[in-house]
Amino acid sequence: MRTLRFACCIFLFAALAQAAAAAERVEYFAVFADGAKIGYSQSVRKEASGKVTTATTMEITVARDVLPITIRQGETSLETADGRPLGFKNVQELGLMAQTVEGTIEPSGRCRVRTTSAGQTQETLIDWPKAALLTEGVRLMQLGKGLKEGTVYSAVVFDTSSLAAENAEVRIGPKKDIDLLGRVVRLTEVKTVLNTPAGPVAMTSYVDDQCLDQKTLMAAAGINLEIVACSREVALSPNDPVDFFDKVIVPSPQKLEGLSSARSVTYYLASTSGEKLNVPAIDNQTVTPGADGTVMVTVSPSKDPSGASFPYAGPDQAARAAMKPTRYLESDRPEIVSLGRKAVGDTRDAAEASRRIEKFVRQYITTKDLSVGYASAAEVAASRQGDCSEHAVLAAAMCRAAGIPAQVVAGVAYVPEFAGREGVFGPHVWVRAHVGGKWIGLDAALPGGWDPGHIALAVGDGSPSDFFGIISTLGNFKIARIDVQK
Repeated sequence: MRTLRFACCIFLFAALAQAAAAAERVEYFAVFADGAKIGYSQSVRKEASGKVTTATTMEITVARDVLPITIRQGETSLETADGRPLGFKNVQELGLMAQTVEGTIEPSGRCRVRTTSAGQTQETLIDWPKAALLTEGVRLMQLGKGLKEGTVYSAVVFDTSSLAAENAEVRIGPKKDIDLLGRVVRLTEVKTVLNTPAGPVAMTSYVDDQCLDQKTLMAAAGINLEIVACSREVALSPNDPVDFFDKVIVPSPQKLEGLSSARSVTYYLASTSGEKLNVPAIDNQTVTPGADGTVMVTVSPSKDPSGASFPYAGPDQAARAAMKPTRYLESDRPEIVSLGRKAVGDTRDAAEASRRIEKFVRQYITTKDLSVGYASAAEVAASRQGDCSEHAVLAAAMCRAAGIPAQVVAGVAYVPEFAGREGVFGPHVWVRAHVGGKWIGLDAALPGGWDPGHIALAVGDGSPSDFFGIISTLGNFKIARIDVQK
């Protein structure tokens, strides 16, 4: 799994740090992780002919096992002077190629979206979410609500990465003297909780009298992040990347062997941050909260159902949704369909087809390293490069292309050795496929495949935004005890 799970969150928050309501203004921000500078953000606001254009760019560099990875994102919103959304553009350089999403909001209330990925452009129509705001609309709402301590309100913010509206709950706090890299300024504290599909993400901002963010704080995957207003020279100064793996690898309290033959494995998780742990209950994973704040997670493998056919045509709505192409699982692309057919061969058994896809992807990706930030299935099909994330998106897309419902799962998995550490749970991404009324685990990245050494923390359709909620759990828990049932 990737550092970009929280990098996307940083970008979304940076995009809300608006430039002031002048004809044109440029602002710079430095991005810090645990006190080390890892990147910068730039915000440019222009107003002309009754329209406002706000462009935010961000670049951060993080390390994974000392290998530096640079992630770049850019977002532009076009709105009327009173904050009505007109269109947007989002450019992400997370993988091997840049991915671009452009949206134009039509008078009918629908949004025409053009997505360019791996050299191809696709166009779709979506309904624009009711009351959803872009950058200028959020700024104007903030100004209208004011900065009186105790004020509470909510806003619907459109995330151009996930093409979804997310509810933000805002609470105005007191004025405080805030250090902006040596410059102390009297600012108002604003606490925001962004309710994403993957769970809530909290941040604290300090804004000036124009509701412009000057400093933003949040915790992500065990790392304390800061976005601080500063000069251009400071923003563009050299970075000092933080090693992401140091924060998210979880030591195992005992050496684990023979997990593939275990009937179940129960994990006792304890929060190390004092915050509640959000662990999902899924088909093969039960979750029981303890009175002392611990969480008991039991993972039980199930035998592959035999005789199930594909393509899936059952009534399960979640399974039917897990057959559709998405931005990162381009299961309708000819190259993905071709790979799926090649992997499945002549079998008509859904479980056997899933296992063949798992094995095919394990062999198909020939360059297995950490050099890719995050790639879509089409990019992986072309490059044959990546680690667990790339294995997962390609396998899930191939399953969907074959007519087998599949989702991407993020969490941690036990490995005997990882990044120079022995007997640990490392951040990991795998697949679950719907076969014969059950979801079964597939892991094309690990040689032994899926076993009950996998603890799921989030499930989605392969988009980085699906995993926003994981940042409050990953890196913020320890495993106090493990019970293996043979």
